[in-house]
Amino acid sequence: MAQAIHMMVRVLNEARSVAFYEKAFGLTIADRVDFDGFTLIYMSNPEAPFEIELTVNKGQGEAYDLGNGYGHVAFAVDDLKVEHTRLVNAGLTPGDIKEMAHNGQPFGTFFFIQDPDGYKIEVLQKGGRFV
Repeated sequence: MAQAIHMMVRVLNEARSVAFYEKAFGLTIADRVDFDGFTLIYMSNPEAPFEIELTVNKGQGEAYDLGNGYGHVAFAVDDLKVEHTRLVNAGLTPGDIKEMAHNGQPFGTFFFIQDPDGYKIEVLQKGGRFV
């Protein structure tokens, strides 16, 4: 059976992106591999083995065109309101907390935040299918 291991995003500024993922989600660098034309930075935390792979293409001077195909990566947290407040207090700008229902039943409570390159990240309250 296949196992999801990482998601890759191209970033313009390594230090800025690493600092964001550390501050926002407690991820730390698990590995950093430098190649001639690019650098790969793998970030994770003890909560799950899944990693975010930041790819820094050397010589890239302009922001990436995110296009309309990328959706988001999601993190589940124990207390959504506490995390939202923590991010605001850390100087980050999460969106408003929202609730979604399906067939009249609660489905999920969440908010979105964007990383320094504009990638959307969903933060969900743990529970139901989001454990």
